[in-house]
Amino acid sequence: MSAAHPRPDVLMPLRNLCNSVKCSRDRVRDGESNECSGAFSLSNFWETLSEAVKSTSQEATKLSVMFSNAPSDEDCVKISESVQKSVLTLSTVYFWLPASQGVSLRKVVRDATAEVLDGLVHLLEAILSSPGESLSQEQLMSTGGVWAACDQFDQLPKDNRSAVLSVLTACAGLVKDALEEMEQALAEAQDPFGAVLDDDDDDDEGHQDTHWSEADRLLVTQCQGLMKASGASLRKLCSAVRTNGSLETEERISQLDALTDAARDISPRSSHVCAEADVSWVEFLSGAVEHNLQKITSLLRDCGS
Repeated sequence: MSAAHPRPDVLMPLRNLCNSVKCSRDRVRDGESNECSGAFSLSNFWETLSEAVKSTSQEATKLSVMFSNAPSDEDCVKISESVQKSVLTLSTVYFWLPASQGVSLRKVVRDATAEVLDGLVHLLEAILSSPGESLSQEQLMSTGGVWAACDQFDQLPKDNRSAVLSVLTACAGLVKDALEEMEQALAEAQDPFGAVLDDDDDDDEGHQDTHWSEADRLLVTQCQGLMKASGASLRKLCSAVRTNGSLETEERISQLDALTDAARDISPRSSHVCAEADVSWVEFLSGAVEHNLQKITSLLRDCGS
């Protein structure tokens, strides 16, 4: 057998490692955090997690470089054990983060940690699919994927207020994009869906069906009102969280998490983030959302009758 292609038994530690990383990834995705019996230091957690992520990134680099050529039996065992140690450290540190620090924060850290482990799985699978090859394209891309997953930890929100803000801001962005697309569609005089039709479907009858009818425009106009009210409500909530969001108690941390639920299910008076001046605005905007929903429901009912 060529020296460029390791024997199957040489790769056994790598196969075992791949299975172990998959188990760690799945445990991170599905497992519950450990209960914190004493005082928990969020700053110490982030410092330790940062070191664990850095170590995992370095081990991925060593792994990829080592398998750019055929490693010896001893080297294969050593690198497998070293990577395994970094994976166990990373997943263990993640589980240190208690749910009392915020569900939103824990979800952000969980997803980022699982992404690193998933990247490692892809790297190991790439190496196992072409052992001994000089840095295949798939191996290079998989290594870069692990680096990118590790690098994103620097940009993660570091507390639950920031995590909730990131969710609300993302929702507001989605609403803004949807509103812009809706306004663009309304501005088109005819055939707003023409670009997605196949030539064979573009007959007179099918073409006519894709024109905006008056009922269509009325419905979309009401949807615009709903989008605008939803966007305004989300922006107001972002401002309130940014100004008044508190992390002083578990109750207040939990109230922040509640703001990531559907906007019409939020009671502004039940959260500390809405000051008296904000409550009337949030209630007004919530009423505007409900009003537009009722009008849309009525229009849809009329269209179906």
